[in-house]
Amino acid sequence: MEQRKCLLAGGNLLQAHTWKGLLQTAGIQVELRGEALLGGVGELPVDLQNVELWVNESALPQALAQLESIACERPQWHCLNCHELNEASFELCWNCSAERSEAHN
Repeated sequence: MEQRKCLLAGGNLLQAHTWKGLLQTAGIQVELRGEALLGGVGELPVDLQNVELWVNESALPQALAQLESIACERPQWHCLNCHELNEASFELCWNCSAERSEAHN
């Protein structure tokens, strides 16, 4: 079985479904994770409240290129270390310098 990689992680369910549909239209198999956990906002830790799009490792470059081609803005992310909200372009937390939790290389 092929290993899967996290393509995007964020808290916007509507946008995640939109991206999922665009990727599936391009022939990329996408799995949406965390959708059921959004009902626990305020009750669950911040790092469990994200929706994530996962793709097969071999499809990751194509999926990234597809999202780039539509000028897709990556969602902000929460630091697992200090829980600060960071801009999508940050690879390190602005507050504590921890590595981006959603970065899967």
